[in-house]
Amino acid sequence: MSLLVVGLSHRSAPVSVLERAALNPDAQIKLLQDTVAAEPATEASVLATCNRIELYADVDKFHAGVAELSTLLAQHSGVGLEELTPYLYVHYEDRAVHHLFSVACGLDSMVVGEGQILGQIKDSLAKAQDLHTAGRLLNDLFQQALRVGKRAHSETGIDRAGQSLVTFGLEQLAAGGDVEDWARGRKALVVGAGSMSSLAAATLVRAGVAEIVVANRTAERAERLAQILTEADGTDVTARAVPMESVPVELTRADVVVSCTGATSLVLPADAVAAAVEGRTGAPAAVSQSAGTAADTGVRPLPPTSVGTDENCPLDLSAAQSGFSVMGDAAVAGMDAATLEQHAAWVDNGTVDRREAARRAPEADAELITALAATAATVGRIPERRRPEPVAEVPRPAPVLFLLDLAMPRDIDAAVHRLAGVRLVDIESLAGASADAPMAADVDEVRRIVSDEVAAFGAALRAAHITPTVVALRTMAADVVANEIARLEGRLPALDDKHRSEITQTVKRVVDKLLHAPTVRVKQLAAEPGGAGYADALRTLFDLDQEAVAAVSRADDDSENSKNRGPA
Repeated sequence: MSLLVVGLSHRSAPVSVLERAALNPDAQIKLLQDTVAAEPATEASVLATCNRIELYADVDKFHAGVAELSTLLAQHSGVGLEELTPYLYVHYEDRAVHHLFSVACGLDSMVVGEGQILGQIKDSLAKAQDLHTAGRLLNDLFQQALRVGKRAHSETGIDRAGQSLVTFGLEQLAAGGDVEDWARGRKALVVGAGSMSSLAAATLVRAGVAEIVVANRTAERAERLAQILTEADGTDVTARAVPMESVPVELTRADVVVSCTGATSLVLPADAVAAAVEGRTGAPAAVSQSAGTAADTGVRPLPPTSVGTDENCPLDLSAAQSGFSVMGDAAVAGMDAATLEQHAAWVDNGTVDRREAARRAPEADAELITALAATAATVGRIPERRRPEPVAEVPRPAPVLFLLDLAMPRDIDAAVHRLAGVRLVDIESLAGASADAPMAADVDEVRRIVSDEVAAFGAALRAAHITPTVVALRTMAADVVANEIARLEGRLPALDDKHRSEITQTVKRVVDKLLHAPTVRVKQLAAEPGGAGYADALRTLFDLDQEAVAAVSRADDDSENSKNRGPA
């Protein structure tokens, strides 16, 4: 096995890079074709989702494979190799298997435990099979990854560790409240009719929205999705399809908008969203300020002082920077509390006993530090190790329009975040929110499953690696038996059929018994870590023809490929 994966995901790259590197379906096809055409790779499959782009390949050289796959990713993503390289990760052989199995179980997802990745892995395998870029290794790998993912979801509570990206996004829109209570009776606009948009629409229907409008560039797909939503059991939602040109109008009617298209440019620019809010409220959508001035937040300026100009000052503040903050602690400028108290006492023209200061309450320390801050205002800023308190933000009005952007690259202008009366949740904000989400205890059990499955898969691959050699050995033994029986017939032409058959069966049994223990044992040894060399040893000991072994491997691969491709 020489499995190599090169990729980037939400864990290694910022959303802005993922957004630019996103591969459309045509680019994915060209990437696969160019990968198998490159010298180091014989098989290839690409896993491209909203938060990851990974290229899997069977390569014969590690370093050449990494260089080639990285270059191809850069070429087809449109992001320069020098810019892309810092965000790429590489996994090889068992580590590559472990990575894909972890991805399939949802351990590497933005929302831990989400199950949608299984469908995306299945689609990735189907694409590679259709293009004939997946051989025996990648077929076995991706099919086993699907089985491992299903096992993790059926045997553990990994589903409780997180929700699908759609559900998690709606929870963020609801600001932590109950999604059904938040969605009930609202009007929803779904832009796009692909798998993610369909999932979002179905989730909104189950949550109790009153109406869903589906907009898509292909009218037939939008109408089909609207029909499915209307005919769903247990719902009385009103669903209808509209062309993309109607989105600005529908935006003024909708309460919730979910967008996930394959567009390479913005679908909802900020001015369109602002116009929709103005159409709903009758007032312009003002830009929200993220921070106010000192007057806005009620922070009083520090009074002037003359610290540093008098003699006997215990602190040298001449090198302090401007802009001193009122936030400070006992480690200000690397000085201990007792030294700061000495300074405060000097300000008050008094003295202080450091031994007595050690017994002072924390409240007293805070007062003395505040006094130091007041005296340092005109001298400059004392470097401090604590982060300043955030400036109070101006309260935003309650949102009247909720937007969920699940597209990569983004469908909705990020500037919408600054519009008052709008709440936007996109891939970037989801990544930040999910980073703080608690991990379920079941995650440890899933990790154990992944480790066991990786070991089993590696053992099976190593055992399969020696099978062609064993088959070639048995074929050679059968040829030896046939030749010796032919020689016997030449020497004993009067031998009748009954005796010839008995002799032939006896010789075959002797050969089979002699080969049984060595071939069984060599398969067991080859399945263990480091057992790849046993196939070479077997070929050397029995002087097997390398081309005969390769012919068996090719025949197995052709049979496997025919089975995966199905009927023509």
